[in-house]
Amino acid sequence: MTWKVEATKWLNQGDLEVRLKQQLLNEENNIELLEDCFYKNLSFGTAGLRGELGFGTNRMNIYTVRKAALGLTSYINSCGEAARNRGVVIAYDSRHQSAEFGLEVAKVLGFNGIRCYLFDELQSTPLLSFAVRELNTFSGIVITASHNPSEYNGLKVYGEDGGQVTFEAANAITAHTESIDDLFSIEVGKEANLLKEGLLTYLNHEMSDRYVLHLAGIHLGGDLDKSLSIVYSPLHGAGGKLVSRGLEEAGFSNVTIVNEQAIPDPNFTTVKYPNPEEQQAFEMALTYGHKVKADLLIATDPDADRMGLAVRDLEGEYVFLTGNQIGSLLVNAMLKDKADRDAMPENGVILKTIVTSELGRAIADKYGVKTMDVLTGFKFISEKILEFEDAESTFLFGYEESYGYLIGDFVRDKDAVQASVLIAEVAARYKANGQTLLDGLHALYEEHGFYQESLESITLKGKTGMAKIHETVNYFRSASFVKEFTQPLSIIEDYSSGLSVTVETGDRRPLDLPIANVLKFKLSNGAWFAIRPSGTEPKIKFYFGVQGVTKVESDELLAALKEAVMSIVERLTSDIL
Repeated sequence: MTWKVEATKWLNQGDLEVRLKQQLLNEENNIELLEDCFYKNLSFGTAGLRGELGFGTNRMNIYTVRKAALGLTSYINSCGEAARNRGVVIAYDSRHQSAEFGLEVAKVLGFNGIRCYLFDELQSTPLLSFAVRELNTFSGIVITASHNPSEYNGLKVYGEDGGQVTFEAANAITAHTESIDDLFSIEVGKEANLLKEGLLTYLNHEMSDRYVLHLAGIHLGGDLDKSLSIVYSPLHGAGGKLVSRGLEEAGFSNVTIVNEQAIPDPNFTTVKYPNPEEQQAFEMALTYGHKVKADLLIATDPDADRMGLAVRDLEGEYVFLTGNQIGSLLVNAMLKDKADRDAMPENGVILKTIVTSELGRAIADKYGVKTMDVLTGFKFISEKILEFEDAESTFLFGYEESYGYLIGDFVRDKDAVQASVLIAEVAARYKANGQTLLDGLHALYEEHGFYQESLESITLKGKTGMAKIHETVNYFRSASFVKEFTQPLSIIEDYSSGLSVTVETGDRRPLDLPIANVLKFKLSNGAWFAIRPSGTEPKIKFYFGVQGVTKVESDELLAALKEAVMSIVERLTSDIL
């Protein structure tokens, strides 16, 4: 079916949702937009849907959400009566239509006899993961687009362990979803009837209470200066109540909330992007911080799974830390705490992604702790934790460069609440010794080397953009790239083929990780870079990592590596940028 046929079908749909009908009528002569809205179905990525809100099969709307919910319904039915009886827990954040989409999912599942537990107010992704485990449901769903701009929303699916669904489950859900031909024929139950029949139950603050009890188990020991001054912003999202409560329960009373950003706001009015990875998201927190002379500025994204941080230096200015730097400080503090208390397990493991800094590995090596790499995406960390339940390994900490961290495995996804509490305790430990997190980070560099990383991300929207992303990745896989590249390549890891190739000898060995559209290049000087197209956004990401003896050397190595790679990328994409 062509996009024109599908667009006409939507235009002629008599009972089309009024809002979508009006949008479609307003844009019926915008051929470029119509093609993008209808040329494909919104794809089910590594764990769910994500896309711009609006009309069409390639947008987030009640019809594409219902389709995904019915696909999940069919998958649950295929897993047997026990799976149906355990049901699904649903959470949503502050985005446009998040609450509406959450109820739509419950109405589809409930109509088909699957019990749903729906939070009665916006809640974080980590609380959803926790609730799946606490309620022993078969699955979970959170309506969120994480840190994307306000025009986006999404739907992530979780498995019974509380982690994002596995590739196998995602593929099965995708197959069930793609078999649905008519979006407009999907039947939904009535909320009142589902409540009466016990197929819909609303969850209140009790689940948060249970979470906070578990949160107490991750606290650090030793001397901590709880007078530490903190400014916190939830960036208009779902983290406000739980992060504030977590800090309070940990004994931090000197916490200032960015009031303007504590209000759930789907337009994220006070920030361009509600992304704590970006310094611009901290503009209001900086104003608050300078006013109260805060030691730390903390921000969490709309669904509270990512946490960003700035630290006040001796001159009273704020220094922003990267996700890699925050993760390294957390790794060091946790392992030192366990070593000091003689509580280090013999089989402890740190988990990180293949594009995360190697500094964490160096720190873990010092304490005799193993570090394991997984593919990019926190779902792979969660899957390893599940494997450890049947193996002779103990999960200690998991993190990724994109500001995601997990300390206590009572949650099985990155958790900005846990991370906010623990980084505050780490800072309080340094403050008790007259130091800051910056001093602690510098000490790690002096001991292990000046590791430095960087990320470049290019957005190429639409059908043409997706084709260009595919073309760019394929070029880096080619022999032409190897001949062109000016720096000394040592090893090429292609996770699509599952092979690692030594450039000099041509020797090949299998990679012990799942198949994925990711490339990683290791250089003979210890530097590396990786390429990964996003599974849910029209983006291609380029990751870089170097290690120098001094910061100056590290800066030079990083600049040279980025120039060598990005000059090629610019040439390949210049025609559509």
